[in-house]
Amino acid sequence: MSVVLYVVLVAVVGLERVAELVVSNRNAAWAFARGGRESGRGHYPVMVVLHTALLVGAVVEVLALDRAFHPLLGWAMLALVLGSQALRWWCIRTLGHQWNTRVVVVPGAGRVTTGPYRWFAHPNYVAVVVEGVALPLVHTAWVTALVFTVLNAALLTVRLRAEERALADLVAS
Repeated sequence: MSVVLYVVLVAVVGLERVAELVVSNRNAAWAFARGGRESGRGHYPVMVVLHTALLVGAVVEVLALDRAFHPLLGWAMLALVLGSQALRWWCIRTLGHQWNTRVVVVPGAGRVTTGPYRWFAHPNYVAVVVEGVALPLVHTAWVTALVFTVLNAALLTVRLRAEERALADLVAS
């Protein structure tokens, strides 16, 4: 894969993030109109910066350090990137109006236990973790993959605690 194609791939993932934000904002408005409460506001700006840094860091590392594309690694990582996108959108579809990039819970809403939530409590974060490793490694940006993974692990400990507290009162649907 050429560097140009890699930059296009990262740009497409960035556009996918914009699409997520559109869905998230629409769902937040829906939730707040029904008495939704937001939790964990403090970590959200950090999450936005970290996820933006993943995209920028991957491109900068590849360009600045002239990272090579290694076909065996690159194509395998691309498959994981595509799989993580599919899992993410399955989560979004399954949660419907309850999906959000923020932690917003509508009192009395049922806790979703269908789709990928049958097997994992937080499958969207599986997608985030896989993508955070795989996207940079498509073009051997291993420093970005490593730094994102470490920082994201710390952030997810905070995020998961906030989310679990917010979801504690929901009954499985």
